[in-house]
Amino acid sequence: MITAAIVVAALFVGGLCGYFVFRYIINGKYKELMDTAQKDAEVLKEKKMLEVKEKFLNKKAELEKEIQSRNQKIQQSENKLKQREISLNQRQEDMARRKQDVEQQQQRIDNEKKLLQIKADDLEKMQQQEREKLEELSGLSAEEAKTRLVESMKDEARTAAASYINEIMDEAKLNANSQAKKIVIQTIQRVATETAIENSVSVFHIDNDEVKGRIIGREGRNIRALEAATGVEIVVDDTPEAIVISAFDPIRREVCRLALHQLVADGRIHPARIEEVVAKVKKQLDNEVIETGKRTAIDLGIHGLHPELIRIVGKMKYRSSYGQNLLQHARETANLCAVMASELGLNPKKAKRAGLLHDIGKVPDEESELPHALYGAKIAEKYKEKPDICNAIGAHHDEMEMNTLLAPIVQVCDAISGARPGARREIVEAYIKRLNDLEAIAMSYPGVTKTYAIQAGRELRVIVGADKMDDKESESLSSEIATKIQNEMTYPGQVKITVIRETRSIAYAK
Repeated sequence: MITAAIVVAALFVGGLCGYFVFRYIINGKYKELMDTAQKDAEVLKEKKMLEVKEKFLNKKAELEKEIQSRNQKIQQSENKLKQREISLNQRQEDMARRKQDVEQQQQRIDNEKKLLQIKADDLEKMQQQEREKLEELSGLSAEEAKTRLVESMKDEARTAAASYINEIMDEAKLNANSQAKKIVIQTIQRVATETAIENSVSVFHIDNDEVKGRIIGREGRNIRALEAATGVEIVVDDTPEAIVISAFDPIRREVCRLALHQLVADGRIHPARIEEVVAKVKKQLDNEVIETGKRTAIDLGIHGLHPELIRIVGKMKYRSSYGQNLLQHARETANLCAVMASELGLNPKKAKRAGLLHDIGKVPDEESELPHALYGAKIAEKYKEKPDICNAIGAHHDEMEMNTLLAPIVQVCDAISGARPGARREIVEAYIKRLNDLEAIAMSYPGVTKTYAIQAGRELRVIVGADKMDDKESESLSSEIATKIQNEMTYPGQVKITVIRETRSIAYAK
């Protein structure tokens, strides 16, 4: 027990000693650590303080630089303001000097005006005195003398002006005639045209004469059915390998010719087949008419035509006027109009358009009592053509007043195209007979002394005796002759009747 107590006491004493030793050691380390930490904190504090001082110094330097630059700018602005102030002061001084100079000049001018006014008054007094002396010497007042002088100068001016105007008019007429001839000749020379003409019959060629019997059919039923469907007359005679198709309508002849070609090629020829083929050919021809109109417009460079006008232009291919193909005539007139308009400095595109459309009244879909020129103008107006184009179409035979320069150009080019050699076909005997009939109708009226049919029968000049007829009777005579010609004769276009009544007085100087 004692031993155990001793051991326990020894252990307790030993543990207590160890505790104090451990605590001593721990306290020593803690102090050492605290000292070290305190030293490090002081070092860090000094470092941070140095950094802060350095930043502060940098910021301070930057601020000082910025303040210095601002001060420099302010100094520069102040210098500029001072310079401006100096220049403004100089300008004010200059303005003051100029103002003073102007006032001095104004003063001088006022003085000079006063002197001039005084001199003017003196001159007016002198003029009045001189005028009074002249009036006493001449016996006329100033107004009377002035009136006489003005009247004499007017007479001289009128005489000189009339002489000058006559010279200008004569020169203008000479130049106008020469220039017009030159332009027409150049226009004709620059347009190449064909001289082919259309006939009123077409010839359908066949391989052998056996086909003629098949075309005629049993008891002529095939040929009658074809004539009824196409509206033409078919002549089958002894002419070898040919059948003649006769009609004044070229479209009908073309329909019949194409239908015959298809029937002969197919071999089936009977009335039902004939009607079927003719209907088919008519549709094909309608399409061809439209295509012809489009090609014509494209070839001539004309754009924006109404589709109905294009169709009418295509129909011209199958119309003729005195043997001249109407479409060829229209194309030729359009080219002539373009050339002539270019020579005169006008718009060639408009002239070409008017030239192409000038005869559309000759291919109407329905009959009209109007002349073809007026009817063509009405059609063009219906399909939204411009007024100058419509006027050119309607006035190309003088049936409408010409309002633009396009109208005389179209009229002249239409005459050139129709009058060129080979353009139109007319038997000489019929032509001479028509001229003689015109002159005979005019000569049948009392008081008529002479008649002349001129311009290829387009104008009739009637000369009446001045002692046999007065002016009113001569005016009524022209309308009576026109009415009689219109009722009794057949002629192309229109005929102008001009009645001339003149009085001649003849004397001889010996």
